[in-house]
Amino acid sequence: MKKHERVLRREKSALLVIDIQERILPVIFEFERVVQNSIKLIKGFKTLGLPVYFTEQYPKGLGPTSSALKEALEDSKAVEKMSFSCSGAPGLFEELKQKKIDQIVLCGVESHVCVMQTALDLIANDFQVHIASDAVSSRRQFDYNLALQRMNSNGAEITLTESILFELLEICGTDQFKAISKLVK
Repeated sequence: MKKHERVLRREKSALLVIDIQERILPVIFEFERVVQNSIKLIKGFKTLGLPVYFTEQYPKGLGPTSSALKEALEDSKAVEKMSFSCSGAPGLFEELKQKKIDQIVLCGVESHVCVMQTALDLIANDFQVHIASDAVSSRRQFDYNLALQRMNSNGAEITLTESILFELLEICGTDQFKAISKLVK
């Protein structure tokens, strides 16, 4: 039986957490939702043994990644960038290509700037992009909504944290299923 080509597959997928930094979070629309769902994604990807990358936009000015996320990220190292798009993060897209990862799940802030520019650049470089709509946001709700529309109209899949994790899981009844079920409740 064939699977739809846009369904996430473990062997081809990675999570990219974009710029969820301490100093910008307080002004982000529903930032608690973004943090909680990003942590679920990070823990879910780690449970499934899948790669997780995270960026920091100009950390000298915006500070480090949120401490709650840093705890979930464990010993992962931030990819620092000055560009809005993660295409400007040194070697990131090249590493994804080298590892034959072509399905990228995005979460982070701000949806109408760094997340959207990254999504568009990933699509331009033949990656399939899945936006965890409940794990991205902007300062203003209007900007967040418009960004989701624009990314979708340019080929990004707009989905949800729970959908992403169960899509990657594929089957129930395993220890990984039990762990992920606890995460999403």
